[in-house]
This record gives sequence, C-alpha cells and structure tokens, in this order.
Amino acid sequence: MKQGWEIRPFEKCIEKVKYTTKIATCDYSTMGAYPVVSQEEEYISGYWNNAEDVFKVSKPVVIFGDHTRVLKYVDFDFVLGADGVKILQPIDAINAKFFLYYLIASKIPSLGYSRHYKLLKELNVPVPPIAEQEKIVAELDCLSGIIEKKKQQLKELDNLAQSIFYEMFGDPVENDKGWVVKKLGEVCDVRDGTHDSPKYLEHSEYVLVTSKNITSDGDIDFTTANYISKEDYDAINKRSYVDFGDIIMAMIGTIGKPIIVKETSRKFCIKNVALIKFEESTSVTNTYIQALLSNNSYASYIQGNNKGGTQKFIALGTIRKLLTPIPSLTLQQDFASKIESIEKQKELIAQSIKETETLFNSRMDYYFN
Repeated sequence: MKQGWEIRPFEKCIEKVKYTTKIATCDYSTMGAYPVVSQEEEYISGYWNNAEDVFKVSKPVVIFGDHTRVLKYVDFDFVLGADGVKILQPIDAINAKFFLYYLIASKIPSLGYSRHYKLLKELNVPVPPIAEQEKIVAELDCLSGIIEKKKQQLKELDNLAQSIFYEMFGDPVENDKGWVVKKLGEVCDVRDGTHDSPKYLEHSEYVLVTSKNITSDGDIDFTTANYISKEDYDAINKRSYVDFGDIIMAMIGTIGKPIIVKETSRKFCIKNVALIKFEESTSVTNTYIQALLSNNSYASYIQGNNKGGTQKFIALGTIRKLLTPIPSLTLQQDFASKIESIEKQKELIAQSIKETETLFNSRMDYYFN
C-alpha cells in the first residue's frame, strides 16, 4: 500500500442515503425541469416535471446500476429512473470522482441480469489523503477529457461524411435526385451467416463473429468472439465466406452497424450477420452501399422493417428487398475518394485514442491495483 494511504471497507466509505424521491416508472419526456438518471448507458435518460420526485444533491454522488453495472458521477439534482439504481454518497474523506474511478478500475464482473451491489460490498477501498485524491482525479480527468474530445472529432468526421452523402446523392429514401432504384439483392450478392450454434472452445485459431462483435466505430472486436473448431469454421464458410472488401451488418439486437471488412489475418466466420458481396461487374461500390446503409434516413427505413418483438431482427429476405438508389458509378467513385480521405483522418485519431486509453489504463492500474 502507498505511504499515507489507508484501506477502508466499501460500506465505511459511503453515507446512508435517504431515498425521499419516488421511483419514476413512466415514460420520460425529452423536455422537462429535472433530468432522469437511470442505470442505462445514456448519462441522462430523459426529463421529469414533478418536483416531489427529485433527489436533492448536497454534494456529488456516484450512481451504480445494480443490474447493468453502469457507473455515473452526478453533481446535480435528479430523478431516479426505474428500479435498480443505487445512490453512493461518499463520506467527506473521499472525493466522489476519486470513488468513481476506483469503482471503474475494480471491474465488477457480470452476474447476468442479477443484483451486483453485493459485489461492491466485498470491496476494500484504498483511500489516500484528500489532497492526493484531488491530484489523482485531476490527472485522470485530463486523460479522459482528451479521449472524449478525440471521440467527438470522430463523430464530427462521421457527420461530415453524412453531409457529403446528402450533397452528392440526396435523401436515399425520398430519392429526390431521381436515381434508378433496384433491390439490394439485384445489385449485390446478399447472404447471411450460420443460424446454428456450434460448440464453443476454450481456445482456437478460428472464431465466430456475431452481431455483438461488430463495433460502432466500424471494426470487428475479435477479443469478445467465441472460439470454434476448424470443422465448424469450414462448414460455415461453405455458406458465407467473408472476404476483404465485403460488408457485414448486424441482423439481431442492434440492427445495422454495416462495416467494410478490412484485411486481417484472423480466421473467422459469421453467425446471424448479413454478408454483402460485390461482383466485378456490379453497378455499386462497397463504399457507397456502406454509407447508404449507415445513412440516418435510410437507417430509419431499415429499422421500420424490424420483424422482432423484444429482440430486434431483420430477415435476410427483407435485406435483399431493400430499395436501393443507384447513382452513376463515376459519382460513387468520386464519393469513395472523399470518404477515403476522411477515413485516413479517422484512423489517425483512433490510433491516438488507443494510445491515450493505454496511458489512462496504466495510471488507473498504478493508483488502484
């Protein structure tokens, strides 16, 4: 333990909180007097107008999602959103932001859809003098702020790509520029991965990619993919071999997130993921189709074809029938050139984010582990 630090049991680090507010269980509005803080990923889940339901914050607190393990730092009056939200009010000897960073570093394991607060109660918290806590918070805030600014830069570049798309091709649903319209399956080879569940292995050089492994930043997260045997890998690839330049898109859960497959040495196949392949003689480019499927207006059109109930799902036949405006190939190639320039900028920023995240994680490990 570092000099001058002490170890406190978790429950000795927080004050008892009187939940005077009611739990808000109705639909939240997008406008209102009081922000709703829930255990969902969104920092603010909506707004509420009833002052009687407000939790008054006398000093900053940490919100913990008992089911989701989501952590939030809150320094404003708020309304609790639904069940499963724990308000953690640190004692005066502990800075709330320091407490938040410690809990993040603790990496509470998932118990599925269960209560996780019992895991917090098992923690022993390293507590330095308050002045040192504030220095640590300042350093970690600086690094996390840099990361957030760079992520905002990525969003701005994505918005720029959307603007270029609208300028060159117009609204793809309204088709206000009068392009010839065909079904996606008429201009591309549209398939999907296996629907079977192969036996998962502890380790293998072959992995199975599903919708959850397709990231929002346009890549495949192989670290969360399941390992499978070579026999299953070969069998699945007879149906849907994924090649460099193909597009894959989530079909279950979060529908969409189309990405162009980059060159990789990883041997993988897909399950419940749409696969869009391009022939040499095709009238569309992969860059145009990826941008079309990602376009805000067109994404809403795709979501309107959702066939699922609780679990969102879009069928392969529906994807093949998606109405697709076909601009001239020259215009598509010009668009691809502009997007290539944007993607190069995004790659540089993404690399910078990874480097800063590595430094952030290193400092978290130094202070808390």
